[in-house]
Formats: sequence, structure tokens, C-alpha cells
Amino acid sequence: MAIDPKGRKSPGYDRHMFICGHERPTGSARPSCKNRGSLELLPRIKQAIRDEGLPSIRVQKSGCLDFCENGIACVVYPEGTWYTLSNDMDITSIIQHLKDGTVSTDNLMKLESE
Repeated sequence: MAIDPKGRKSPGYDRHMFICGHERPTGSARPSCKNRGSLELLPRIKQAIRDEGLPSIRVQKSGCLDFCENGIACVVYPEGTWYTLSNDMDITSIIQHLKDGTVSTDNLMKLESE
């Protein structure tokens, strides 16, 4: 049996957060999350998870989540909660969701209908 370097007994995480790291070229018809600072926000959230001592939480960069028009796109599983993040945001409420599942209603992604 494989040995996990973090001492886990089974694969998986209690919660898994994906933050879009997709980059479109300058002048594209659509914005991109990387150009909005997603990759600068990512290490702040990862560090906060380490500071909280939450080894069962995984935060990582994803490819395009296809909602870049709404700001930095983010989704948390297993709930499937979609958030719009910004590089200057207070990440406290997002960390709370990762800790105990409390949804951050202020940061929920809101889609506009045409």
C-alpha cells in the first residue's frame, strides 16, 4: 500500500476549492481570472488554510471555470458552491466555508440574465 507523506489513511479531502487560473491574451473579447489576480489570491487562501491547521482542505488552481465575466471564479466541493472572488477581498468568510461549510452569501456568484 502507498504511504501518504501527510499521514492520511484514505484519499480525498473534506472540502476542495478550485480557483480559476485561466489567462486569455490582452484584447480578448472575454476577461480572464489570472489577469484579475487569481494567482495572487491563491497563496493567501492556501496560507490561511495552513494557519488554521486544516489538512483535510485542498485549495488549488484550476483551468478555466468559464465564468470569468463575474470576477475571479471559484467553486467549493462537495457542496458545489460558486463564488466570485477579488484580489483585495477579506478572505475570512471563504475560510469559514472551508472550515465548516458555512456559505459566504456576500461572495456567492450572481449571474445576470439578459
